[in-house]
Amino acid sequence: MVEPRAERGFEGPADLHLHSLRSDGTEAPAQVMIAAHRHGIRTAALTDHDTTSGWAEAADAATSLGMTFLPGMELSAKHKWRSVHLLAYLIDPDDPALRAETDRIRASRLTRARTMADRISRDYDLVWDDILAHATDGATVGRPHIADALIAKGLVADRAEAFAHILSPRGDYYVALYAPDPVAAVDLIVGAGGVPIIAHPAGRAGLLPMPLIERLLDHGLAGFELGHRENLDAGRRTLARIARERDLITTGSSDYHGRGKPNIPGEFTTSDEMVQRIIDAGTGSAPVFP
Repeated sequence: MVEPRAERGFEGPADLHLHSLRSDGTEAPAQVMIAAHRHGIRTAALTDHDTTSGWAEAADAATSLGMTFLPGMELSAKHKWRSVHLLAYLIDPDDPALRAETDRIRASRLTRARTMADRISRDYDLVWDDILAHATDGATVGRPHIADALIAKGLVADRAEAFAHILSPRGDYYVALYAPDPVAAVDLIVGAGGVPIIAHPAGRAGLLPMPLIERLLDHGLAGFELGHRENLDAGRRTLARIARERDLITTGSSDYHGRGKPNIPGEFTTSDEMVQRIIDAGTGSAPVFP
């Protein structure tokens, strides 16, 4: 667990959605913090998928650079056919219920990757060991690592092409990932003392149904990540209106993945006011100040 240092306050710009190779990024947690600092970020959150294993390394690197570190995670959820990602800030990483669920998701991710690899190997020159070579530092093997193996083999040009074709949900090789219902996911985050925010909530899949959004808010959803390159204007405006009416937290972040995506730290940021609201609401862990 990350131990907070003495509070000295924080200052923006803040990027609260960054990934390392502990999930599907391409850089170590410390390197992610260095990249954020290089792009002018002064408050940063590491939000790897379904794991908090990079917190300590990221916190040490961030604070050594004079940055404030905000512990986070991106929890996988699913509504019918659709993936829903919940940014979970200031959770207790040792909360038994949350840990059991993330263990289950990561186990499903590994089984899914192995099954997809077996299917792909029937048609392409790709074996499991090729994929394992692209997963390091205890990361759970997932589709991004399969994509990196396909790139290394020269079968696709980049992750975007891999996800659009060989790894597409519409393709023959795809296997669905286990994930909890979004309401259950919000309950887990709140139960672990965390602050749940829906990540990139206005993308091409459209907004979640309004009755579901209302249920999520009733269960403790704190707000929306409105600043994100995948959000479409119409949906973002609708959610901004809801946020104003309900006095919700709104954030903006890069969703940086290193070489895995073109996203750049700081392309969207979160205001000091909203960072403070997250800090005030979270009880499971604490920010780490320089």
